[in-house]
Amino acid sequence: MVTHDMVDSAARQAPPRDTAEGEDFAVPARASQRRGGTVNAGSRKTQIVVVGGGAGGLELVRRLGSKFGRKHHDIILVDQNLTHIWKPLLHEVAAGSLDANLDEVGYRGHCYRWGYRFFQGSLEGIDRENKRIHLAPVHDEDGSELIAGHSIRYDILAIAVGSISNDFGVPGVKEHCIYLDSREQADRFRTKLLNHCLRVSRAMMANPDADERVKIAIVGAGATGVELAAELYNAAAALRHYGLEVFDESRLDVTLLEAGPRILPALPERLSKAARHELERLGVEVRENTQVVEARPRVLETKDGTAIEADLMVWAAGVKGAPFLSELGLETTPRHQILVRDTLQTMTDDSIFALGDCASFTPEGSTVPIPPRAQAAHQMANTVFDNIVRMQKGKPLKKFVYQDKGSLISLSRFSTVGSLMGNLVGGSLAVEGRLARLIYTSLYRLHLLGIHGWLKGTFLMLIGRVNRIVRPKLKLH
Repeated sequence: MVTHDMVDSAARQAPPRDTAEGEDFAVPARASQRRGGTVNAGSRKTQIVVVGGGAGGLELVRRLGSKFGRKHHDIILVDQNLTHIWKPLLHEVAAGSLDANLDEVGYRGHCYRWGYRFFQGSLEGIDRENKRIHLAPVHDEDGSELIAGHSIRYDILAIAVGSISNDFGVPGVKEHCIYLDSREQADRFRTKLLNHCLRVSRAMMANPDADERVKIAIVGAGATGVELAAELYNAAAALRHYGLEVFDESRLDVTLLEAGPRILPALPERLSKAARHELERLGVEVRENTQVVEARPRVLETKDGTAIEADLMVWAAGVKGAPFLSELGLETTPRHQILVRDTLQTMTDDSIFALGDCASFTPEGSTVPIPPRAQAAHQMANTVFDNIVRMQKGKPLKKFVYQDKGSLISLSRFSTVGSLMGNLVGGSLAVEGRLARLIYTSLYRLHLLGIHGWLKGTFLMLIGRVNRIVRPKLKLH
């Protein structure tokens, strides 16, 4: 087992770099170094490891690196990917409306700027007795091993690995449906979508009387499913300007399936109806109270026996924690989310925090855990940061208090609906139209400020406005 421990503190004054695989570094004693808020002769630097570079994890390491620097602490981010993209944008990547290459954040460049270290890898296990995490080997596309399995020491560990799609055990979903959990999956969907659009365009050019269509079925009418359905029509309307002269949104058949009684159950019923009306105006066929019981090649079978044919099938019916989370020796829910206390520490280990979609926290007086949203991950990252700082100073930890700021759903350029301030006003402050769109856009801007700081975040906002003018409307490669 290869190890990554601390190098001499003099070396930490140099720009951060990945330690070479296969090397094992000794750690000299330093009387001035702090651990857990006390000065101990012979102690090592306090090593804080964050696993997962999503919205919550990336913001957490940025703030930790900015706060502590490298003199007495070593902040480490571990993620299986090399770049970060805000998960609520994946439906735009899938439709081709967003070029992820321009909006993603490279961890290696980000860590240089904010004073933490980055290691590529995925969490395989935790040795809580010796305070080490074990990372699985990293392989390239052809299966060759790039980085051997290794371990990293920690004094404080924060797990922020996000969530994955929940197929609820429905047969055939894994084999025949596409998820939108990562950029790779979004890119895969976009490639398949463009190929089908090209097929239809060519068929129409060969025979103008042909009734060729691209059929897409989306299972799950939460935020992801609804936003993807609208974004597809936005992208299809623009394809005629990019070489598909006889293809437009009229060649697109999108079916949105929801097992519950209405779409967007997190929103007030009036806004749910408004969103449904807008989707149907675009051409989306919305089917509520429709439960999918099986997926076959290009066919979804519903509970009432209806077979829905589709060239592309997207599963967006809910999320759960990755199954490996239940194998780490920590207390988890049936959906593999790590149970945490009101300090966001795990039930079984005070030195391990969990935040974001992979964590399950039920506020006092509530019967349901807080929902897996980006705003929850952001608020959890703030609380974990504050509590790590308090641990270093020997102060009592603060309790996490979730403030529901409401929900906003973007129907691409066509409309935006949502409710503001959630439980602060009983969810009764509904917004639509331009105001809702402005607030929705501001959520991503707040995310940029959270992971880049005010100076660079503001600069990136300005660049984003320029890019919307000068870059192509669609990413077709």
